[in-house]
Amino acid sequence: MIRTKLGIIGGSGLYQFPQLVNATWKTISSPWGNVSDDLLFGTVDDLEVVFLPRHGRKHRLSPSHIDYRANIDALKRSGVTDIISVSACGSLREDLPPGAFLLVDQFIDQTKSRAKSFFGDGVVAHVSVAEPIAQRLAEQLSAVMKSKQIQHHDKGTYICIEGPQFSTRAESNLYRSWGCDVIGMTNLPEVQLAREAEIPYATLAMVTDYDCWHPDHEAVTVEQVANVMTKNTLVAREILAEFASAFPKERKACPSGADTTLDDALMSDLNQITSEEKNRFSAIAGRLLKSDGAS
Repeated sequence: MIRTKLGIIGGSGLYQFPQLVNATWKTISSPWGNVSDDLLFGTVDDLEVVFLPRHGRKHRLSPSHIDYRANIDALKRSGVTDIISVSACGSLREDLPPGAFLLVDQFIDQTKSRAKSFFGDGVVAHVSVAEPIAQRLAEQLSAVMKSKQIQHHDKGTYICIEGPQFSTRAESNLYRSWGCDVIGMTNLPEVQLAREAEIPYATLAMVTDYDCWHPDHEAVTVEQVANVMTKNTLVAREILAEFASAFPKERKACPSGADTTLDDALMSDLNQITSEEKNRFSAIAGRLLKSDGAS
């Protein structure tokens, strides 16, 4: 059995998690770069929870300037076993109005300038992200929203653009033709990195607008997003608190296989990597470094 510690990544509007008991902000350093902010450690009904504001508490980082590798590494170093990502998104569907919630199950990556993997020069791995979400986590989130009668959809595709600009109307209509359901700027490469770090991950998408495709709604603006986001954030906190309260203190291996992703992905011999590389991968590949006797 795995003793659980829940990680929550707060997106736009979600910079604090006041439901945590005995909450303490701690600085966690990462060899991969600059973590977005300190991490907030606390408990919900005796479950250990770690909260990270993706953009920083003062929203000082744009999507392109977030160090996603450092963030995931910091959560891994903090002992996090499961991640819930909360993200403000635009809707590409008529039946996903502002204020709705969506549990994402697939992603399309349209980002251009982000470090997308822990692996490459020195240590090589090829991780499958065919099924990027831990369905177990999504089902638990869905159960909470159903119990609270919160409007939501259980599946949908999230297209991630580079930003920070919103889409052109031509782009918005193109993404709709691809079958995308929501549009955002942050979940990639975050979800891919979580899989490389062997942390099961799920996204709770909060719809704030109709992007710019809808003929009966004005193109998205920051003011429009902020107005809906305030209400969404209050609801999201309720969902997360209920989710954490019901989350098991121990669990079996995740059916998604996320806990052991690197078993079938690593190409490099860990016994042959440099001391510097071993230090960098001490959290991400710590399980295999120990089992292989690499130190």
